[in-house]
Amino acid sequence: MKVEKMTCTIGAEVSGVSLGEASRSTALADEIKGLLLQHKVLFFRDQDITRAEHVAFARHFGELEDHPVVGSDPEHPGLVQIYRNDKSDNFENSFHTDGQWREKPPMGCVLRCIESPPVGGDTIWVNMAEAYRNLPEDIKAKIENLKVKCSIEHSFGASMPEEKRHALAKANPMVEHPVVRTHPETGEKILYACGFATHFANYHTPDNVRYGQDKTPGASMLLNYLTSQAAIPEYQVRFRWKPHSVAMWDNRCTQHYAVQDYWPAPRKMDRAAIMGDRPF
Repeated sequence: MKVEKMTCTIGAEVSGVSLGEASRSTALADEIKGLLLQHKVLFFRDQDITRAEHVAFARHFGELEDHPVVGSDPEHPGLVQIYRNDKSDNFENSFHTDGQWREKPPMGCVLRCIESPPVGGDTIWVNMAEAYRNLPEDIKAKIENLKVKCSIEHSFGASMPEEKRHALAKANPMVEHPVVRTHPETGEKILYACGFATHFANYHTPDNVRYGQDKTPGASMLLNYLTSQAAIPEYQVRFRWKPHSVAMWDNRCTQHYAVQDYWPAPRKMDRAAIMGDRPF
């Protein structure tokens, strides 16, 4: 197995390994997990594996979860089919952490390219531990104990009819997460605010708010500043897809952005999201 770093801060391309073989080998999966913790996102080319092998590989790292809007392949529960055929599906072209609207967001994901456009359709991943490390010290102090509210309703639900949107929100109530979470395996501190965040839960205190301007737009401006950190190129790696390419990322310490510049060509991906734990 050969490992080649993609950038100075995030990402590595792994060659000389079959994920089909890894789906049947705990030892090989454990070796890949170690690389994942080190590089945060791994890329594999020429992985002509079956859906069953895709699911089996991902299950080495935990149980898989369904998606309340997209759903799963009926024959392979937990394998979400992200098939983009028109420009109305635009939920992914923003920096985000998958499932941050869940009480326990996924710990990681394995994404396989089924069909790629001839040009375009790249995905960008961001090292949010590096984003936290480089924040000004006064900002770190300000956000140390802040909590953020996260919701699926204002993203996936926004274009739904009102009744369906309300049902989605009822089935997936708003959750609260720390703005700075700690990685449960590496101990790194991570800036954990993305596009699923709606507002701070505990910002309006005497230390932060003198007058209304400090809260609105003050808190909103701070949240916008924090979410904008994912757009800094020095924290990013960009990957160009080809059929049978696979990306695996640690969802606890990264954000990603699916670039939607490829219409009218289709883009078809299969994704397995691995259940995680509650951020702390």
